[in-house]
This record gives sequence, C-alpha cells and structure tokens, in this order.
Amino acid sequence: MNRSARLLGDLFGPAADHRLTGWLFLKGLALIYVAAFVSLAVQIDGLAGPDGILPFDQLLHRAFEADGYAAWLRLPSLFWFSATDATLQGAAVVGALLALLLLLGWGSSRVILILLYLLYLSLVHAAQIFTSFQWDTLLLETGLLAIFLVDGPTRLLLFLVHWLLFRLRFLSGYFKLASGDPSWRDLTALKYYFETQPLPHLGAWYAHQLPQWLLKTGVGFTFFAELIVPFFIFLPRPLRIFAAGTTIFAQLLIIATSNHNFINLLTILLCLFVLDDRCVARAVPLRIRNRLAERASPGLPGLAWRASAAACTLLILAVGASLMIETQTRRPLPSAVYAIASVGPAFGIGSLYHLFPTMQTERQELQIAGSYDGVTWELYRFRYKPGELGQAPAFIVPHQPRLDWMMWFLPPQWTDTGYWFPHFLDALRQNKPAVTGLLAHNPFAGRAPPNLLRVGVWHYRFTTWQERARSGNWWKAEYLGEFPDVPPRRP
Repeated sequence: MNRSARLLGDLFGPAADHRLTGWLFLKGLALIYVAAFVSLAVQIDGLAGPDGILPFDQLLHRAFEADGYAAWLRLPSLFWFSATDATLQGAAVVGALLALLLLLGWGSSRVILILLYLLYLSLVHAAQIFTSFQWDTLLLETGLLAIFLVDGPTRLLLFLVHWLLFRLRFLSGYFKLASGDPSWRDLTALKYYFETQPLPHLGAWYAHQLPQWLLKTGVGFTFFAELIVPFFIFLPRPLRIFAAGTTIFAQLLIIATSNHNFINLLTILLCLFVLDDRCVARAVPLRIRNRLAERASPGLPGLAWRASAAACTLLILAVGASLMIETQTRRPLPSAVYAIASVGPAFGIGSLYHLFPTMQTERQELQIAGSYDGVTWELYRFRYKPGELGQAPAFIVPHQPRLDWMMWFLPPQWTDTGYWFPHFLDALRQNKPAVTGLLAHNPFAGRAPPNLLRVGVWHYRFTTWQERARSGNWWKAEYLGEFPDVPPRRP
C-alpha cells in the first residue's frame, strides 16, 4: 500500500522544477492557437462551407445516413447542429478570442483549453482533407495534454509531453529510412527539398544555391537530430538540454528555409518541457516567478483528475502502439488492434508522425485559366503558390493557405489525394465567391463565370545566381501539357 501511494505520488505529484516552463508553455500554446484559428477563419468558408469546395454539411448528412448516431463518434464535431458559413467562421473567431483570453490569463484556463480543443477538433473534421496534416493532429494532442497542465505540471504530464516529442522526432526519421526513398539514403534529399517543398519562401531559394557537400551534411544532421537525439530526451539533464537545443536549432533552420505554418513553433514549444525552470528563468518576468513561487505546492490530485489523466495516458500509448503495429505489420492482427487504432485519429490522439518520408525530385505547378470562347484565356492567380516567375516566394509562417498547399499534391502521386480538385473546378465554373475568395485574382470577378476551363502543368525550377542576375526571375518554367495528361511526380 505504501509503495502504491509513493508511486502515485511520483506520477501525479507536482514537477516543481517545471512551474515556469509550464507557465511559458501555456502562453506559447495560446499564441499558436491564435495563429491556427485566425488562419482557418479567413478560409474555412471556401474550404468547407455550404458553397465551399467540400461542404461539410453534406458530409455530415451522408455520414448520419450511413451510420446513424455512431457517426457522431467517427466525426466528433460541434457542427452536427449547424455547419453554415457563420458557424464555421464563428467557431474559428471564437477559438482565436478564447486563445487570447488564455494568453492574458483571464477566465478559467481549464474551461478555455477544453473549448479550444473541441473547437479545433471540430474545424479539423470540417475542413476534411485540407486539415488532414500532422501539425493539425500535433496541435490537438498537445492541446489535450495542456488541459492537465492548468494546476501545474506533474511527472506523468512531463512523460507524456516527452513521449509526444519523441514520437514526432524519431518517427519522422524512422519513416524516412523505412520508405526506401533513395534521396534520403544517399543524402541528396536537400538537393531537391528547397525547390520542391509545398510553399517555399525566399530563404529556400538561397538555401538551394548552397554547395552539395553542405546540403549532404544537412541531411546527415537531420538523421542525427531525428534518429539519435530524441533518445536523449529521457536521459540525465545535460543530455536533455542538448536534445532540446539541437531540436530547437533544427526547427529554426526549417523556419529560415520553409513555410511550414506553426509546426516548427509548436515543436520548439514542446522542447520547453525537456528543459527546466533554471533554463528558462530569465525569460519569465520576476513578478511572475515570485507569484508562482508563492503558490503552495498542490497535493495529490483528486480521483477524477487522476482517472482522467490515467485514461488519457493509456489511450495515447495504446493508440500509438496499435497504429505502429498496423502500419508496419502485413500479417492479420487481432480485431482489438484495429479497433484501438481507429479510435485515436478521430480525436487527434496517438498519431504516427512521418514528416517528408519521401522526397519529390521535381516541382510541377498547375495553372488554371478560363475562357468564354476557347480563344482568349485568362489566368486565375493563387495567393502563395509559385506562379509568376519574377515574384519572390513569400514568407507566411505561421499561416497555412490550405488551398495553395493542396495544389502541391497535383498531379497526384497518390490518386486518393486529388478527389477534391474536380469540386474546386466546379466552384470556379460557377464563380462561387467563397471559393474564388481563396485566390489572389479571379479574372471573372463581377462577370459571368467562364464557359471553359483548362489546367496547364509546368515544370518549375529555381533559377541560379547567374540566371537570376540576367532575368530578375526566381523561377524558370517548362510547359509539360494539360492536366491530367502528364506523368505524375515521382520521388
């Protein structure tokens, strides 16, 4: 009995050396939530509204017809009651406002964190394939863990955050090797990455010009940071600090060369719990440190809190293990494994992280044009994806323009990623304002929609220093043909 009590005390007792990091973590998470909600607020109607590319209300209707109330568990969402433009945008705006309240320390932090998790979960399901990315899942799982942080970090919570960061980093490296992609194995991935990533910014152009030996060194560092360093998270303090510093340095390099929305910022935030209060004390105002120090150390949490934390821990571990077994084992598995593996992803729990497991070796860009007569064609222009050759790639972190991002997957290497594109073209044929509002320029704004559309495919490459000096262009392009009658990109 005494041993059990001591074990509970160790697991659920306060992590006194992480009070400051816990305080900073919640503030940082609030800022990331603000960015994520605001980013969705300006595009959710065009993605998932009744006149959007993939109307969520239609998906909910079909799901309920097929599964009845069981669909509520498969698609957990607050939008079962209403999925209009107003409710979708309203949820994003309310989420941003709640995150600001969390940042300012107003209101009940626990209630706010629960609402933030539910609102973002609802929006992730609403936008469907446009929010089917690992950073969305990472934010959900981080947000869920943060609910248990309100009364201060515990040893169990520290382990769960460390486990999340370990999975994010180690599995990203593991799947790079497991994919068999030759560019990762021969250390040439960075030869292509800066040019072929979904939405490069200006830093990518400069990084692409670096000598090949340095780019190969960068790939070697990536494997070191993803396959070796994550194990240091669970080792003594000096090695943990090294793990955090190496991971943060890697994320800063990515931000300097890539537009990957908020995932790198969120990864840096998770590193706070690999550090401790001695490392971050100077970043916290003295009055905050004094106030946190004056708080009495809480005792063992109540039964409901402990049960919830234990259930969350078991679910995260079970789902993660089940997903790993399911994806890496070709043999038939017990039905319980499939059942557990299907529960977590619907709630953003226990996901497998595999950032860039394969590397594209060429960039294909789609240009969409409309016409009334088939003779004169006018181009639609996207906000951020490469288009005009002389336009410098923009830095947009932490925003993620979901339509521009999804255009990167076309022409498709995987056929199941392009089902949304015909719906997008249909919306252009109807000149739907919610969808055309996602674009930088609609040539048929205020006019009748086009009678014809055509989609051209171009091979885009970065210019060299010499080509840039001569032409002033950041890109060069070669016409390949009309979509979909072009070869798909292959690693």
